[in-house]
Amino acid sequence: MRALSPRFVPPACLLAPIAGCLLAPIASRAAPPPDPSGIFTVQVENDALTGTDRDYTAGERLAWTSPTGAVPDMLSGLGHALWGGGQQRVALGLTQSLFTPADTQIAPPDPHDRPYAGILLADAALIHDTDATRNVLDLGLGVIGSDAQGSEVQDGFHEVIGQNGNRGWGAQLPNQPVVELTAQRIWRLPVARPGDLEFDALPELTAAAGTWRIYGAAGGEFRLGQGLAADFGMPRIRPGMTGTDAYVAVRRFAWYIFVGAEGQAVAFDETLDGEPFTHTAHVAANPLVGEMEGGLAVMAWGMRISFVEVVQTQEFRGQTGGLFKFSSASVSMKF
Repeated sequence: MRALSPRFVPPACLLAPIAGCLLAPIASRAAPPPDPSGIFTVQVENDALTGTDRDYTAGERLAWTSPTGAVPDMLSGLGHALWGGGQQRVALGLTQSLFTPADTQIAPPDPHDRPYAGILLADAALIHDTDATRNVLDLGLGVIGSDAQGSEVQDGFHEVIGQNGNRGWGAQLPNQPVVELTAQRIWRLPVARPGDLEFDALPELTAAAGTWRIYGAAGGEFRLGQGLAADFGMPRIRPGMTGTDAYVAVRRFAWYIFVGAEGQAVAFDETLDGEPFTHTAHVAANPLVGEMEGGLAVMAWGMRISFVEVVQTQEFRGQTGGLFKFSSASVSMKF
């Protein structure tokens, strides 16, 4: 039997300061105008531009976000009790995330590299907006292991493009249920209006606890463009820094470029630490992880298209390749 990693701390010790801020009532602010449109989003994240399959190698997500006001009474009441007045939406999503070691052509895999892992997660979120804040509560339910279909998806894609499949998926982490609760707050702080352009900052805090990952994060973005009030930043697949899929049309054509950074304090990550209280493949995870990102977004004709490049520090001791890089692209459409 393998005990929890010595870096493991009780979730309350890590999350209490952040959660207290996230769930604290906010000062009274105006609610943005209602939006009668739903939003459908398709998102892909991949390290393909680096020419490798390693670490967080791929993620795919389909999501639907409701019009404002289309929220069950019980959930709406919870949001107003936590954060006061504001516009509310419900978001539903299905995400698959894939993790592999650096050398995918050996079997069994290198025991000193991160294990193969696939996660399939369905989630439901409450999004609560004022004119200057976005608050999110997200509950995810799913599975880690072969039932997440990681091998089938990755090797099937490699077959289509004429590449060899990865040989170590037979040693992936075993099937386990996943429950993950995430709370997030984003502040939108206008900074300046140089001519026809707008410049703002989006500081954010996130806390999450569950069977997959226990962590707290703080970060922010700086944006330059036109129509910045349309959203609270680009979507990313969690645990990446995300502004969610919700956006509004504030002008016929809106756009922005941005740079951002986030630091994460990670108490537990099953894709690195392995299954707790038993012996599975695992590595010595780093408790502090940093990310930098940059990209652009364009909104027109009811659509939002985004592209993000992410650079991440090493998540575990002995991780090869230096800084890890991957790309994220999304297309959202109102209907």
